[in-house]
Amino acid sequence: CLHAVHTSYLTNGQPSVERFPISFKTHFSGNCFHHVVLGIYCNGRYGSLGMSRRSDLMDKPLTYRTLSDLIFEFEDSYKKYLHSVKKVKIGLYVPHEPHSFQPIEWKQLVLNVSKMMRTEVRKELEKFARDMRMKILKPSSAHSPMKERSRGKSLSPHRRQASPQRRVCRR
Repeated sequence: CLHAVHTSYLTNGQPSVERFPISFKTHFSGNCFHHVVLGIYCNGRYGSLGMSRRSDLMDKPLTYRTLSDLIFEFEDSYKKYLHSVKKVKIGLYVPHEPHSFQPIEWKQLVLNVSKMMRTEVRKELEKFARDMRMKILKPSSAHSPMKERSRGKSLSPHRRQASPQRRVCRR
């Protein structure tokens, strides 16, 4: 998570590069794991930046024509390590202003991919990507920031006591 924010800061001076958070919830050997990368969109292509012990679970070159191609590449990579992807969450573009106080919108689109057909996932991802490119989507917190805060919701992902690299699902 922190790496995605720092990487976002490093690409701040490149307004032609759009950045957005992508998170995956995977299941392996009875446990759930959460992974975050920074999605990148530039010149009609998608890629990612991130950190992982596995090279194919972090940086992806800007070669994917669609957002769904990028997400399916990650899903295939997770399968190599016997992880099954359960959920994919995609946030909105991270602002380019270095002093912006706008919170990062971490989960504008949430897909329970384990219960969806691949064609449905592709359709949802491409609709979302099209809206993002047209900048139709707005952060929900921008509409009513006081309402969000007054309910006690955190504007960043919730942290549990478990290690950030390995979190066990609650059942």
